[in-house]
Amino acid sequence: MPEPRYVSIAGDYAQLIRRGELAPGTQLPSYSELATRHGVSQIVIRKAVELLLSQGLVRTVERRGTFVADRPNLIRVSPEGQMESPEMTYSRESDREVSVERDTQRIPASEELAEAFAVGVGDELTHVITLASEGGRPVSISDTYQPLDVHGTADAAFLEETITDRIPPIAHAEFLGTPQGDLVKSVHQRFLSKDQRVLMISNISYPRDRYDAFVFRMHLND
Repeated sequence: MPEPRYVSIAGDYAQLIRRGELAPGTQLPSYSELATRHGVSQIVIRKAVELLLSQGLVRTVERRGTFVADRPNLIRVSPEGQMESPEMTYSRESDREVSVERDTQRIPASEELAEAFAVGVGDELTHVITLASEGGRPVSISDTYQPLDVHGTADAAFLEETITDRIPPIAHAEFLGTPQGDLVKSVHQRFLSKDQRVLMISNISYPRDRYDAFVFRMHLND
């Protein structure tokens, strides 16, 4: 999906905060000043600040403004996190070197995947394994599946996420260095079209201590 402007702006400030270039207690410019600086509306800036708030990176003081939080937490926020690449996400979360490797192949659909995608058992699917490391430390591994006629999530209208603590698949445990029997934080995603066709399924594993919290936020119509 194309990255919304407010996600991009929030990501830039998140990177400055995590790198220490914006010290704790620093006051951010006003909404009008930020809107002028970035060439967007104040509505876009308000959404960017809301995202930074949900990530624990800033705090607001009534009638004074927005300030960098004293001790920023590392919080994974959806659905914004799905609107950018892993390279961008992890580079914004820390100042360490980020490495992302992908292995793309075609595999026959298992019974479970065939049922999920409404295809025949043995029909070919695209399978992408994504390995992400930060400063040499593994931070996530994912298995993503799609029908051969679907590319990316541009046509997705809905995102479903299920977050659990679970024993990881062997390949995930080996990459993350998870001791046998230990749990990881697991995120199961389904991207669906307007007519409820499943376009993509992803299973992502993170070290259990990677994030302080997982937040799912959405805008409600008035």
